[in-house]
Amino acid sequence: MTKSELVEQLTQSNEVLNKREAEMIVNTIFDSIGQALVGGDRVEIRGFGSFTVRERDAREARNPKSGALVQIPAKKTPFFKTGKELRERVNVF
Repeated sequence: MTKSELVEQLTQSNEVLNKREAEMIVNTIFDSIGQALVGGDRVEIRGFGSFTVRERDAREARNPKSGALVQIPAKKTPFFKTGKELRERVNVF
């Protein structure tokens, strides 16, 4: 599902919202999650999952084309862990 499909589904399931309002709601939610992660916070949505930031250590890798060693610096990456209810709903089928 894409973001535009999510907006469309939100407008269809709620007659009070128009497309612009639904898009603003979706953008606000995603922006809030992103800002919390940038600030180092953890975001938990009960029944769905939690978003955290994990630090990856610096490492060496190989360039697949030339085989030369490449240094990859340490970095932070977003990480999503599914909640128990979501895992159970997915594994029903």
